[in-house]
Amino acid sequence: MSRPRTPFQQVIERFGRLDTLVNNAGLMLLGPVLGADAEEWDRMIAVNVQGLLYTTRAALPHLLKSAEQGPRQVADIVNIGSYAGRVASKGFGVYNATKFGVHAFTESLRQEVTERHVRVGVLEPGAVESELGTHNKPEVRGEMIDPFFEGTEVLAAEDIADGVAYMVTRPRHAAVGELWIMPTEQA
Repeated sequence: MSRPRTPFQQVIERFGRLDTLVNNAGLMLLGPVLGADAEEWDRMIAVNVQGLLYTTRAALPHLLKSAEQGPRQVADIVNIGSYAGRVASKGFGVYNATKFGVHAFTESLRQEVTERHVRVGVLEPGAVESELGTHNKPEVRGEMIDPFFEGTEVLAAEDIADGVAYMVTRPRHAAVGELWIMPTEQA
């Protein structure tokens, strides 16, 4: 019995190489630390940190190879962090910790592989219209999420995609290490 092909093997079989990795999984479960559900913390750490780490680990050999060859001679990793990875807020403690971790991992990895022409950057959005807040209990949404979204013209997924495209289309000699994209009312 043969082992199943990894997603990266499938990409390489179809396109011949892997040039870009965008780590965009996220889980945001909010609330006070006191009395918090530790299983929710474990879920956030698994998705927001471990998912990014293991995906990057699996992709990195392919990205390094692409950076050595081909028409671009550069490869890119874009980690989607959050404004919450820069500014801590009441009730966001563990989510803040995971997103600060994304920022720290991105910076460390950038220093490790940038000389080999794998550019590593973090895109840190503010509020985006997505399902991210819907994972919370109704009372948390009503108190911490809905009021902000009702009073703010938030970003759309396309705004984040534009930022990623900007980061990965710079000339080989230029790297974007950090990019904030914020709703104007949140900036």
